[in-house]
Amino acid sequence: MLKVGIIGATGYTGEALVKILAGHKNVKITVLQAIVEKEAPISEIFPHLSGKIDLICKNPDVEEAKKQADVFFLSLPHTVSMAVAPALLKAGKIVIDLSADYRLDVSEYEKWYGAKHKDKANINEAVYGLPELFKNKIKKAKLIANPGCYPTSVILAVAPLLEKGLVYSDYIICDSKSGISGAGRKPGWNLENPDIKDNFKAYKVNSHQHSPEMEQILKRFCKKDVNVIFVPHLLPIERGILSTIYMRIKNGAGYEEIIKVYKEKYKDCPFVRIKPQGKFPQIKEVALTNFFDIGLAVDINKKVVVVVGAIDNLLKGAAGQAVQNMNIMCGFDEKEGL
Repeated sequence: MLKVGIIGATGYTGEALVKILAGHKNVKITVLQAIVEKEAPISEIFPHLSGKIDLICKNPDVEEAKKQADVFFLSLPHTVSMAVAPALLKAGKIVIDLSADYRLDVSEYEKWYGAKHKDKANINEAVYGLPELFKNKIKKAKLIANPGCYPTSVILAVAPLLEKGLVYSDYIICDSKSGISGAGRKPGWNLENPDIKDNFKAYKVNSHQHSPEMEQILKRFCKKDVNVIFVPHLLPIERGILSTIYMRIKNGAGYEEIIKVYKEKYKDCPFVRIKPQGKFPQIKEVALTNFFDIGLAVDINKKVVVVVGAIDNLLKGAAGQAVQNMNIMCGFDEKEGL
């Protein structure tokens, strides 16, 4: 049995990781750490885990943790993971980081996250953990930069067409909506909050920190700069992301040519589901799953393709994808536990 640890086990993503890994046939959770007022069994913190796992969740102690597990999931705030990962990597551990600390190059990270990077030595060693696009690199990795939730929904929808040169890279409009869990667990942040209940709003318009992540990764598929106009919105629901992406078509490509590209690209990807023509993803169809659902429409006269993608932000957008990465790295069935 592979011994795994979760540091940051009490946030939304940490909770999801515990739930998935507690039922994974190839692993045993041996470390649970988070900042807690009182160290207690995780089943007391999350009663729905009672009878599944009763391991005590302790306050963070990296030196102690690295003695007890082989693979670590860091479900920590941005700027915190980079202070924890180096010691684990130096001890020969596999690290899957769910923060943004290893997703961007140093200059972009420092610009968008407003902090000096403390672990520049490992930036170039990190593999971007989007299995459908980078599986071969993930297999050999020791440090995974688990993608952001919005970027997962956008990159998977856009990359195949950029790679084939079927759309222009200089003007890609991404209109994305997310449930409230995307902002993390914090006091008063619930569906009864008057700023959330019966409301729907845009935020961080053209200034969201996930924009450079999308552009940096998508550039790999067309070998030129990518310009993403990204507008996120907050939905009054707990979980899920729906992204609608508008791209200008080159050379008059039609629906059949475009859908063929997606089917070929994702033919061996067990968590990608492509909708038939005229059908589009819904959040309720992907909630509580690790699936990425995609549907599209083509307007030949306007030379536009509209691609709609949907994920659960806590699973395919975070914890589920992290476990998918672990499965690939460790030679398990990619779908195990998911």
